[in-house]
Amino acid sequence: MAQAKIPYVTAYGNVTKALQKIQPAATPDRFTHDFLSTKLQMTGGSARPVIPFFKRIGFLASDGAPTDRYTRFRTSSTRGAAAAEALKEGYAPLYELNEYAHDLDDDEVRDLVIQLTGSEEGSSTVGAIVGSFRALQSFAKFDGATEDDSGGGGADQQSDGNGNGGADEGSDGHVELPPGLSVGYTINLHLPATSDVAVFNAIFKSLRENLLR
Repeated sequence: MAQAKIPYVTAYGNVTKALQKIQPAATPDRFTHDFLSTKLQMTGGSARPVIPFFKRIGFLASDGAPTDRYTRFRTSSTRGAAAAEALKEGYAPLYELNEYAHDLDDDEVRDLVIQLTGSEEGSSTVGAIVGSFRALQSFAKFDGATEDDSGGGGADQQSDGNGNGGADEGSDGHVELPPGLSVGYTINLHLPATSDVAVFNAIFKSLRENLLR
């Protein structure tokens, strides 16, 4: 089997840094070394491999023009999906061996990389590939959820008027409690000093009919 060429940046921390910095920055006509160093403030030779890496994951066209995927990554609601697409395109050889490569632990991903590249187990290249894979994966969402979906609080919860979620109340005034919630109460009776049994019968009959239903 021919050895697969898998994208990576040796200083893979720059992958994370670049992905963070392009979010607030305006999209350039061309993503050049000048844009990388001037606008993103990523200087030095270790940052330059970010550009070919972005091309391999479909963020940039061959001429350096940002793609639709690049644009969607900059928007919080579509960032996770765009990163997931980039991960599956750039690391397609891994996904051909295991369609859930992003769910594997580091050792399992490393084994796939070694199998695909023929590199030695302790190779720095293998470590850089795994590190770059994880850097991109940290932005990816594979379940279709968006950033806006992650805010707390579920649907169908009504307010009690004080900003708190309350139980649903039917039109007849009967309160439907949430599943698993029960209400208990204690009744303290102060009985009259009487020996008339009919009085006690009337009291307990009223309790049964009005409270103990």
